[in-house]
Amino acid sequence: MHDTSQTGATLFVEPPAAIEFGNRIRELEVEEQREVDRILLELTDKIRPHRAALAEALDALTELDSLYARARYAIEFRCSAAELCAPRDGFAIVGGRHPLLLARGGMVVPFDLTMEAGERTLLVSGPNTGGKTVLLKAVGLLSSLIQSGVPVPVDAGTRIAVFDDIFADIGDEQSIEASLSTFSAHLKNLGEILRLATDRSLALVDELGSGTDPVEGAALGGAILESLTSRGTLTLATTHLGALKQLAGEVSGVVNASLQFDAVALAPTYRLVKGIPGRSYGISIARRLNLPSAVIERAEERLPIDERNAAALIEDLERRDTQLTDREREATAMAADARERAHRVAEREAHVREREREVERTSRQEARRYLLEARTTIERTIAELKESASGAADEAARGARQRVERMAAEQGEALSRIDEEERLRSGPRHVDTADAIRAGDVVEVATLGGKTGKVLELRDGEALVAVGGLKLAVPMTAMRRTASPQPAERTVAIVGDAPDVHAPSEVDLRGMRADEAESLVLNALDSAIRADLKELRIIHGKGTGALRAVVAEMLRKDTRVRSFRLGAWNEGGTGVTVAEI
Repeated sequence: MHDTSQTGATLFVEPPAAIEFGNRIRELEVEEQREVDRILLELTDKIRPHRAALAEALDALTELDSLYARARYAIEFRCSAAELCAPRDGFAIVGGRHPLLLARGGMVVPFDLTMEAGERTLLVSGPNTGGKTVLLKAVGLLSSLIQSGVPVPVDAGTRIAVFDDIFADIGDEQSIEASLSTFSAHLKNLGEILRLATDRSLALVDELGSGTDPVEGAALGGAILESLTSRGTLTLATTHLGALKQLAGEVSGVVNASLQFDAVALAPTYRLVKGIPGRSYGISIARRLNLPSAVIERAEERLPIDERNAAALIEDLERRDTQLTDREREATAMAADARERAHRVAEREAHVREREREVERTSRQEARRYLLEARTTIERTIAELKESASGAADEAARGARQRVERMAAEQGEALSRIDEEERLRSGPRHVDTADAIRAGDVVEVATLGGKTGKVLELRDGEALVAVGGLKLAVPMTAMRRTASPQPAERTVAIVGDAPDVHAPSEVDLRGMRADEAESLVLNALDSAIRADLKELRIIHGKGTGALRAVVAEMLRKDTRVRSFRLGAWNEGGTGVTVAEI
């Protein structure tokens, strides 16, 4: 028997037969531990010669793990590269987020804070639970992280100063054991800041002047801020004391700021506004928490007249700042919309000008083709008249030929002018004029589609040009000198009929924009008319119907189209429009 219970009703016993087995189990456990120790000692002896390499590998893995963790942090919280600067140049935090709030999850309101080179102290005021302390901690954490080589959750354009030390008096450090009250604990921290801070330090002070009489606290807090500002220490401080808010107008380098509060919902917005002190909203919050109305009214009466006037002024400034922000946002949106509209108008004008040039070019080419066909008919008629050996007929034929060539030359000049405008738009290019043409020059003949020939002799206003095996009298205005070599002479036979024009019987517009579709449909119609097609199938797809509407409007206005309809079930249905030429 080993033991008994407190009441004596239970006995704790071990049978004698179990003692021997228990002892054996214990012996085996001891032997097992000795064997484990032996194996570990043997393995340790084997790797002991590699101790230095293993230690270096551990250091390298530690460094790689740190870099990898920082990179993952930067990706997860969308950290942008921040520029480092000297404290005397101030700093600028764009889209800053508190690192611990991000790690906790949920919505985090970013803040923008800029301190110019001449601004040394930022005095932040505003209501309780408005985010003042969070702002101080965020600035301190961002500065500490980036100086430790850790990416910080900020947006592009951020500049963060590199400090030699960061001091903070945040929170309540009262201690009965150390005989420190709340105010004494604050003074102990502030004394250390005043003793050690330099012009390259950052000081963060929360609830400056609190914990004692408001008048004395404001006087002491103002003296502390003056001292830190004069030595150039970058200081961020929060306060509820109205007297300290006036410091920005008395001491150079001190700037007011506030965290805005929704006066209607009585909830913080966490939006930082620089240059305007904040209100505490103590009485408003008390009214919302249903304190007796008589107490609220009496509290408002006890407010000094200066405090009430200052609160009214701050409220007016906040309202004006909100209105100005809304108007700036509207103006920015309107300016962006105007720029977009101007860009679209410019694109549309360029497209219209291009369409006009294309239409003119097509018209000129058609007129020139008809004239050349007429000249072919005239040549054939001349050949028939020559057989009759009539001198009057020769003279009439020569005059008719010259008139046709002159008209074709005019169309060629117009086409050349259009091409020249295109060349000038795409880049300068040297072109010789007809004024410099002499006998023996190689020229381009506009009436022959730009074919080259050699000038044999000059006559009155025209030149005799050899184009292959053909000699022609060409007006000077229908030629221009070219550096291109004259092609080898060949016999040119003028036939009575123009070559056939081949054009596709359908055009596919799917995936195009409206302006692209218009240009393609016009070109397809031109080709179909030249090829004497009866119908043209236009594939625009079903989709939203936008392309179908554009095609229908074009065909409705085009006088060359007799009628149009949607495709039958075996022709593509509503995804196809069939135009009858």
